[in-house]
Amino acid sequence: MLITKKTVLATVVKVEGSSYRRPGARMLITEDGRMTGAISGGCLEGDALLKAQHAIFQQQNKLEIYETTDEEDRRMGVHLGCNGTIYILFEPIINEDPNNPVNLLRRTLGKRKDAVVATIFNPYNKSHQTGTCCLFSSDEEFFLNDSRFFETDVQVCLEQKTSVSLVYDDCCVLYQFIPPAIRLVVVGAGNDVQPLSQLAHVLGWEQVIVDARPVYATQERFPKADRICRVKPSDVLSAVDIDEYTAVVVMTHSYKYDMAALEQLILTNCRFIGVLGPKKKFQKMLEDLAMKGIKINEETINRIYSPIGLDIGAETSEEIALSILAEIKAVFSNRMGGSLNERIIEIHERSTAWQHE
Repeated sequence: MLITKKTVLATVVKVEGSSYRRPGARMLITEDGRMTGAISGGCLEGDALLKAQHAIFQQQNKLEIYETTDEEDRRMGVHLGCNGTIYILFEPIINEDPNNPVNLLRRTLGKRKDAVVATIFNPYNKSHQTGTCCLFSSDEEFFLNDSRFFETDVQVCLEQKTSVSLVYDDCCVLYQFIPPAIRLVVVGAGNDVQPLSQLAHVLGWEQVIVDARPVYATQERFPKADRICRVKPSDVLSAVDIDEYTAVVVMTHSYKYDMAALEQLILTNCRFIGVLGPKKKFQKMLEDLAMKGIKINEETINRIYSPIGLDIGAETSEEIALSILAEIKAVFSNRMGGSLNERIIEIHERSTAWQHE
């Protein structure tokens, strides 16, 4: 007999001021206290566990509002120091419901399509919390009960690729834009690719290793890789689907193979193409491509990063892997990858993309 533990999904649905996590951060809590994910830096989790257990007992959605001001910190004894207000919705999961919040989120995985998940919450009437009620993408629409009323704003969120919490007359709605996970394609399977694969797995990225050498391109050497493609770099496009959420790192340590891969990759809409090696090598690659009659426009040049990685003084394979993945993350987040200590504006951008009617 299969016994399923009762669980609650805790979601940060709105933030006013500063906080460690932003709207859309989630944590799954089981009845025996196991927590997966995070809604803060650890300061709210203890109290969230108690609130989750109450939600499980009552089988009812609950909204909790945490005031993280210095005065409230002292009252709660958590000393957050964020000086913000965090709205967290607790939703008991009914395992038999195919459209429960966890199942809706699960349906956004693996499709390589943008999606929006909408969650209705009510800070004005804490006893009435609709919860996660909508999944919308290019190939699926699900609206619970009367939540289709928000369809226009859902579509705007999808079109503008942004998340936002909007306030209506009688409720609030978190529209969370969920893009596909970053797909990391590494052309090359040398020893220095192994820490890159391990760190990418920690980040939750999908990863594909491409290398024609059967001794190197093995699941044993890359246990965290989702796929191992034993093809030549010149055949990378026939083996791997590359989209706008794909980052490709070329590191075969063979100029010939790197050239073959780059010649293929410039034909794609890949957002990040990284080539390991010095700048002189990359300049020679461009010259050799030009001699073959292949001209690369400025838009494509701007998507190629060589030397690859952020300037953190990396020396070892592990440090180089860290600098590469940090640069990829910065590019996908439209950031420069500098020190936060030098950032003048807020760390977390606040969306003001549109106003609902």
